[in-house]
Amino acid sequence: MLSVWLRDLIISLAISAFIIIFLYQPVKVEGTSMMPSLDDQERIFVNKFVYRLEPIQRGDIVVFRYPRDPSKSYIKRVIGLAGDRIRIEDGLVYLNGKPLEEDYVPPAYADQRSYPETEVPPDSYFLLGDHRTMSNDSRDFGPVDASFIYGKAVFGYWPMEKMGRVR
Repeated sequence: MLSVWLRDLIISLAISAFIIIFLYQPVKVEGTSMMPSLDDQERIFVNKFVYRLEPIQRGDIVVFRYPRDPSKSYIKRVIGLAGDRIRIEDGLVYLNGKPLEEDYVPPAYADQRSYPETEVPPDSYFLLGDHRTMSNDSRDFGPVDASFIYGKAVFGYWPMEKMGRVR
């Protein structure tokens, strides 16, 4: 009886380890830069495998190693893809010369910062936080190389009222 229980426990732990190491990683959001999409201390799952099957897309919320200190991780939204021209005038983001519709940035979280037009380099992404007044993002550290991005935020599980797909 004990050996069956021990075997089941070992199998369960092995499956859990495989999922966490290779597929999904639980992450605690620290900071307010992604509000209202993600709150400080919210718990989410990050899919670490998805970008091996599909490309990173505009609008994805990604987790990446901070370019200035790769021991830290950040979470931001993909705004620009390689080759895109990004410009910000008085807080309004222009993508390839056209204003970008950003319904995920409430007026209270918008700011008036400007950013000169830049072309996103090959294999890089322009990332911004949804809470623009509280975000350290590509406006500060520039486009992020694809090699720094290690996952896509896919599912919130805590607090319970925010349980569901991350948008």
